[in-house]
Amino acid sequence: MTHPVIILKKNEDKRLRNGHLWVFSNEIDCQRTPLESFATGSLANLCSADGKSLGTVYINPHALICARLLTRKTDQKLTRHFFQDRLAQALQLRESLFAKPFYRLVFGESDGLPGVVIDRFGDVIAVQITTAGIEENKAALLDALIALLNPRAIVLKNDASQRQLEGLSMEAELAFGELPNPVIIEENDAQFYIDIMHGQKTGWFYDHRSSRAELARFAKQHRVLDLFSYTGAWGIPAAKAGAMHVTSVDASESALALAQENARLNHVAEKMEFIHSDVFEFLKTARLNNERYSIIVLDPPALIKRKKDFKAGYEAYRRLNHLALQVLEKNGILISASCSFHLSKENLQELLRSSGRHIDRHLVFFNSGGQGPDHPIDPAIPESNYLKTFFCHVSSSL
Repeated sequence: MTHPVIILKKNEDKRLRNGHLWVFSNEIDCQRTPLESFATGSLANLCSADGKSLGTVYINPHALICARLLTRKTDQKLTRHFFQDRLAQALQLRESLFAKPFYRLVFGESDGLPGVVIDRFGDVIAVQITTAGIEENKAALLDALIALLNPRAIVLKNDASQRQLEGLSMEAELAFGELPNPVIIEENDAQFYIDIMHGQKTGWFYDHRSSRAELARFAKQHRVLDLFSYTGAWGIPAAKAGAMHVTSVDASESALALAQENARLNHVAEKMEFIHSDVFEFLKTARLNNERYSIIVLDPPALIKRKKDFKAGYEAYRRLNHLALQVLEKNGILISASCSFHLSKENLQELLRSSGRHIDRHLVFFNSGGQGPDHPIDPAIPESNYLKTFFCHVSSSL
């Protein structure tokens, strides 16, 4: 049986022909194909205004992004075979990049599976579904994962805020197998306990892997301040690499408790200090107490989640970087990151420049980083390129 057709307005096909996968509700010709006639999560054949086929999409008539392109083929069914092909393609890339099964296996649109994020933690798989189209077909997706990887457990970590925009329930559940306790992963020559069911996102952030390895390369004998430290992914490899002392600051008590366990797991607990605090308040107090650190890692959560939040979010990033520079030793290193797509690399560069000049310090970039290779960037989809990191050397004014 063929899928129903949904038609774009005139000239609204250019972005899709260039490789993007999203269709916005104001791009649909609702006179010819009313959005409300499509069921949430249903499949359709997308056509340009002149009737030419663009491929198969899934639909959510109630969402701003009302359709996402799955394939350039028409009448594609979301079978186990379809998902298994996409998963095998993603797996081939990761296995060529990593010696051990600890990585992001699927990064949504970049891996041809919009609405899906899958992290691999050895024989445990965490799946995050953010769209109704994938939710409708999750049984086939899970069957494909089981057939391909034979995991011990699969967790559906479906508590992301994006699900609310799609009208989906928020929950985390064990969908298959038995979850071991504890779950231990490996990254950058360190081991970490992770909390999949109750931790942020899927329980771990693989995206900064490369930048965290770069910090470990020069951390020896430094006094490190790790802000928004979560469970220790930056600080513990730095301590293992010879940092003199690492202070980890986070507002989450549960994250810090797990970070302490991770410090013990890696035999660096004696080098590490864990402080439960709001980062802004911690930095203000540290400045008043004349505390100084030779390396500061500033890796906050996304402070600009929507375009309309840009002004307030930009100011929050500016304040954080300004405060961090005030407690950095002269000839110190600031590692400043942003995972907000709406804060561009140029925005972050400019606020670092202005913050350095404001306190009369000479700030230069000696390295920069982005998301690791298990978060591949689709050049047709700017939204897939979200992470940016600057490694800054900060000295006295010239």
